[in-house]
Amino acid sequence: MKFLATLALCTLPLIAHKKPNILLILTDDLGYGDLQTYHPESKIPTPHLNKLATQSLKFTDAHSPSTVCCPTRYSILTGQMNFRTGNKSIFCGVEGPCMIAPDRPTIASFLQKNGYQTALIGKWHLGLTFFDKDKKRITTRGLKGVQQADFSHPIPDGPMHRGFHHFFGTACCPTTDFLYSYIEQDRVPNPPTKLLDRTPLPKHPYSRDNRVGLISPDFDLENVDQVFLKKSIEFLKSHHSKNPEQPFFLFHSMQAVHLPSFPSKKFQGSTKAGPHGDFIHEMDWVTGQLLKTLDDLNIADNTIVIFGSDNGPEVPTVIAMRRDHKHDGAHPWRGVKRDQWEGGHRTPFLIRWPAMIKPRTTSQPVSQTDLFATIAAILNKKLPNNAAEDSFNLLPILNGSQPEDQTLRPLLLTQTWSHQLAIRVGDWKYLDHHGSGGNRYDREGSWSMKPYILPEKDPTAPGQLYNLKNDPGETTNLYSKHPEIVTRLKSLLEETKKSGRSAPERP
Repeated sequence: MKFLATLALCTLPLIAHKKPNILLILTDDLGYGDLQTYHPESKIPTPHLNKLATQSLKFTDAHSPSTVCCPTRYSILTGQMNFRTGNKSIFCGVEGPCMIAPDRPTIASFLQKNGYQTALIGKWHLGLTFFDKDKKRITTRGLKGVQQADFSHPIPDGPMHRGFHHFFGTACCPTTDFLYSYIEQDRVPNPPTKLLDRTPLPKHPYSRDNRVGLISPDFDLENVDQVFLKKSIEFLKSHHSKNPEQPFFLFHSMQAVHLPSFPSKKFQGSTKAGPHGDFIHEMDWVTGQLLKTLDDLNIADNTIVIFGSDNGPEVPTVIAMRRDHKHDGAHPWRGVKRDQWEGGHRTPFLIRWPAMIKPRTTSQPVSQTDLFATIAAILNKKLPNNAAEDSFNLLPILNGSQPEDQTLRPLLLTQTWSHQLAIRVGDWKYLDHHGSGGNRYDREGSWSMKPYILPEKDPTAPGQLYNLKNDPGETTNLYSKHPEIVTRLKSLLEETKKSGRSAPERP
């Protein structure tokens, strides 16, 4: 790509005396405004993340690659925008196959080849292949698909086949989707035996979104994040005891704070912000326990801790929290989960690495896809051109060599679940579609978004153009006022689609 050909890919040698450990903590549906460090008026206590922010490089302009979970997780692990695959799947049961092709490098497989012990604890949500009793691949979605599954067959395309030595977690959203069972390595050790009975579960505005599926005897919907935490701590302690000199990569993929908001018993009523506030409070505590474990093992100084969210906050959550607790998880942005506006993909993002990073705040625009190229640069390892095509090396930002007034990324891409795209260059953001790109704001009902409709000031325009510096709330569509900028950004977007990459080609 011509506009990228002149960019030098900055790779600096590893500064720490040995390869750093990496702990990636990804929360689910956590909004920019949910954390006190990003929104001081937040009604929810988040002391552990407040403290982590003071020890970290805090990004105020960081973005999930997608406005929903599956494509974001794909893009984080591969460094490639999901729309390039053509796969629009959002998994909700036992249907597969895995979104990540067998020959596609992932952060985990890259680190595995470079001597790391790798583990994923928590939500996978990238598709898994299950079989029926005749060993035919299940393609049926929902409850019927789960009922067809023969759980004695191993899973052939799970995390273990995409670079992770260890996996304990769930196929999809743990307390939402139709298979309420834990998976260990490539099997379901305790298969589901009965239909989920929702009768004894909490009932409140945040308790919706759990579908009637099959549940295993050991699966407690109110204790999932505690189970994940226990498994992650076990991994950290076991690995440190047996292989203290070997670096590790632990991807802790939370259930919190995806609906339904089912905090564990010890956190119910722990805040003045209702069940969802309690759930966020628990999420903060879980993060604190992971960090405490690093301290207890005396490995925090050489462990890179990365904290983020897979997209913005969910519709019912935002509506009910604004109404009942005067708390705005999307603050200060327009839009929520599924929306291409900032609230759908601008997320909390913290990186702590005492061996390299001086704690501070940066307004550099970055994407979670950048983790792959950044990790490669930290290890001083080259990536091939057919990997991490949308991943930029953030090491110059981490070590402070990138001037704050010079943007490292020449462009930023985001996408919706249906592969509608937006491109950002400097202060200008172009949405190549009408409307939010996700939620239907004209729908009626208890979770109607009609109160949040903004007047469209350029109603006949086929797309949207905003200047985020002058209009961070994306209130005024400038599409027709600046046709030359629209032409430039749309052309650049088409170029990135045609070339198959947005990151510089690697020598």
